[in-house]
Formats: sequence, structure tokens, C-alpha cells
Amino acid sequence: MANAKNVYGRPLQLCCGNTGFTREGFCYVPDADVGNHSVCAVVTDEFLQFSLRQGNDLITPWPSMTFPGLLAGDRWCLCASRWLQAYEAGVAPKVRLEATHEKALDIIPLSLLEEYAAD
Repeated sequence: MANAKNVYGRPLQLCCGNTGFTREGFCYVPDADVGNHSVCAVVTDEFLQFSLRQGNDLITPWPSMTFPGLLAGDRWCLCASRWLQAYEAGVAPKVRLEATHEKALDIIPLSLLEEYAAD
């Protein structure tokens, strides 16, 4: 995580607690993260339902994994490919660019991420 950069090449900011591949709250992408969980998204109900239909239930709590389940407005580190898939389906959530890792740019153009920048 040391020296991790966001999409603007600046230090990566915290997305939120208990998220990301390492569950440290940062959307950095260690070598073991083949899913590229680099996009800090502000999830919506539409996105959560879309993700559920794709087989990734982010709504149901999993106490054994200390996962409370997500609600609209929560922030979460998404796989860049899932965010792009949601974009293509018309349900992409907003993103926090300062907390989105530069590795997202391997899959998603910066201009597209900027269109979905959260306040």
C-alpha cells in the first residue's frame, strides 16, 4: 500500500472502512488481487441490484466475514471490470476519484471516471 497512487498520480485516499481486497479501507491493488478492486464507488440501489443479478450479493450481511451488507450511499472498492460492466448496463455508481487507485485506468478511461465523479 505504501506509495499507492490515485488516478491523478497523487497519494491514494481512504475509501471507507472494511473495504478493498485487503479490507483496509483503501482501494489499492496488491499482486494477489486479480479482480482489480480499484474503484472507490458510492453504491446505489440500482447498482446493488445489478450486482446481485450478476451473482455478487453485496446486500446480504455476512457476520462471519464481518460484512454488514451495503446500502445505497455506502462506499466500496469495486472491481474495475464490474464498474465498467455496470456503466454499460446504465447503472454505474458515482466514484471518489481521490480514493480510486490508478490501476483502474488499465480498464476504464479517466474521462469516463471523471463523468461519474462523486461530490
